[in-house]
Amino acid sequence: MTRTRQGPGAAVGESYMIPNAVFEDINGSSTWLYVINHLSDLLKLPDFTTRHGLKKAHARFNEIYKKLDGTYTAARRRDNEKVMGGVVGIMAKMCADALLRDKLFARGLLDKVMPLVEFESTLHLALNALTMVTHHGGLEARQAIARRNRTLVKAIHDHPDDPKVAELAIITMDHATEAFIACEHKPRVADLKDIVIQPVLQTTVDVFRRPFISHELFTHGFGLLCAATQHCPKECRAVPGLSNLLAAFLRSNNINMRATAMGGIIRFPISECEPDAQQFDPARMMAAVARGPPEHLLDVLYGYGFDKSEAFVSAAVTADYQKAMMQAAQDRDLYALGKKLAAIILRTEFSVSEGGYQTADGQLMSIPGLPFTRWTDALPLCAAALRQHANGNPEDLDVADVVELKFLNMRQRIPEALALARLAQRRNPRLAYAYYIESMGADAAVGLRAVKKGLRCPGLTPFLRCQMLWRATGHAAREGLRILEEAMDEDAQARAEGAAFLVSAWEDAKTFIAEAPPDTRHMLGMLGWYVLLTVVVRGPELSADLRELEPARRKIKTATDLMNWMGYPIRRTQTNLTRELILELYAPGTAEWGDLVRRFDEQDRFVEESEAPPSAAQAEDELAAWLENIDLDHDHDHDHDCDDGHDHDHIHRPRRANAPSSTDRGTRGYELYRCSWCGNPSAVLRKCGGCAKTRYCDAGCQKLHWTEHKTDCGGKKK
Repeated sequence: MTRTRQGPGAAVGESYMIPNAVFEDINGSSTWLYVINHLSDLLKLPDFTTRHGLKKAHARFNEIYKKLDGTYTAARRRDNEKVMGGVVGIMAKMCADALLRDKLFARGLLDKVMPLVEFESTLHLALNALTMVTHHGGLEARQAIARRNRTLVKAIHDHPDDPKVAELAIITMDHATEAFIACEHKPRVADLKDIVIQPVLQTTVDVFRRPFISHELFTHGFGLLCAATQHCPKECRAVPGLSNLLAAFLRSNNINMRATAMGGIIRFPISECEPDAQQFDPARMMAAVARGPPEHLLDVLYGYGFDKSEAFVSAAVTADYQKAMMQAAQDRDLYALGKKLAAIILRTEFSVSEGGYQTADGQLMSIPGLPFTRWTDALPLCAAALRQHANGNPEDLDVADVVELKFLNMRQRIPEALALARLAQRRNPRLAYAYYIESMGADAAVGLRAVKKGLRCPGLTPFLRCQMLWRATGHAAREGLRILEEAMDEDAQARAEGAAFLVSAWEDAKTFIAEAPPDTRHMLGMLGWYVLLTVVVRGPELSADLRELEPARRKIKTATDLMNWMGYPIRRTQTNLTRELILELYAPGTAEWGDLVRRFDEQDRFVEESEAPPSAAQAEDELAAWLENIDLDHDHDHDHDCDDGHDHDHIHRPRRANAPSSTDRGTRGYELYRCSWCGNPSAVLRKCGGCAKTRYCDAGCQKLHWTEHKTDCGGKKK
């Protein structure tokens, strides 16, 4: 764009002349707020802090942009950094509107902002603008800014004594960089190189070693480090102290920070972990039982009860299964076979295996009078026979449902299995196996509610109880960590809700470890969850050397030896690898970063008492406040039908959780988010209409609890 002198102003394009007052009234001593307000008045711009002003910006975008672009161009030619900065500040404010942001980015907004990072006079203004833009920015805008990370890293290194530069640059890099790394799909190697991910992580950790960093800087920087572990584990491990830093914050008083740190550690081994799946080999199991365990394991099994161990029960069930099928070949009684199969199914997971009647040379053969060849094909036939002979007998109907549910699950016909499970629950709300099958669906919340109800059913077999405790622990732990990681600032309800899930998972893990056979294939994984949950739930109550977990360490060694005896491979599951990382990093992390954890907790304790974070210059605080402030509900023309154009695709993880400093207050009130009947943690419980104190998952839980609750309830059952 060319500029020519035309009397009292500078002409831009064909129709707009920039008043000379723009340059005459603004000098190096002017505050940014004065510059922005003065430019807005001279250029006759709308008030971008209101919905009405943003609406006008949409209607007059070309005119407004021409004024701003012309002013910036003229100021650049005059080397007037203050006016250039003022224009960028106004444009940054317009980016609160998503549609305006996209238009400005398409016109080259970033090319106007980044040069200002190079000037001392405009450095803070440019960084404030970038922070504002990335806070409101969409995916493309944040990714575009992330590609300028190199400039931001340089600014931090060039200004080691300016805490404001580090704060604003790291906040910007967090918002922008997570557009690449905090996603489901792994970013391209070229993109990671383009956003200089390792220098970004290294610089962030280096800044954390400075004597003073603000609460806002730390929470954003820490979130960036935790987000990077999944897709950038190599780069994270190459940064000295980063892994220890995550482990150290497992001792923070703030449960949100502990959950965020745990999330970062859990994501570390994703790229190298193996699926948590064990293939059952009856022959291998029988051989292990026949040769017997080593002496030290024999003591463990006899201490628990050898006849209750998984190895013994599995071997016995395998023998009973074969015996039942041989008997069916003789009497052809599918009703009796169904009864036997149901009892077997409820004793162990791998109760029914593929097999068949064989000839002398090993070929499958049919038995006259039996309508199946493969043994597993007998299950739906047995279920039909049970229902045919039931004559309304609820016990036979229960047995039929168990047998058919097992068949559908084995055949991976999950939608049919879930549908039958729900029908079975409506017929008999106390049929535990139906809840167990329902827990296998993809929805974790539904699965957790199902197993919590199943655990309250009468007559649970030890196997079924342990299986449901295992599922309940995994479902609740993952949901609790997710809620706490995503909790918004000052969201006390989210903290209580997330804590309810974690405490529920922790309790179930402890119960499983105390009750389950020591040789169960899930023991090692559940010990892993116990370690993870103990660290997150108890936080700084634990000693720095985790001596409280010594009993768990011994059980881990025993569980490993038992799996080796039975021939189960010790898989590198995500839980196992995370447990190893925590036990390895916790003590050195505390030693290296303990002072920072204490400083953060002190800041966190008092930050909610302050109306604004401390700043070096009041003028900059005013600028930051102006950029952040926007009143979309106030409209001078009372026209509330327009769309403000905001988008909400930037999920801002907890930056100021304001968790209290005492270690137990982070989980206070968690009982308010657990069903009074089954103990299921949830944020959408229904209050009892009578007393308004007890809470339930649904009408089913309320009905089952009524006999116990009615004496304490102040109202009548609806």
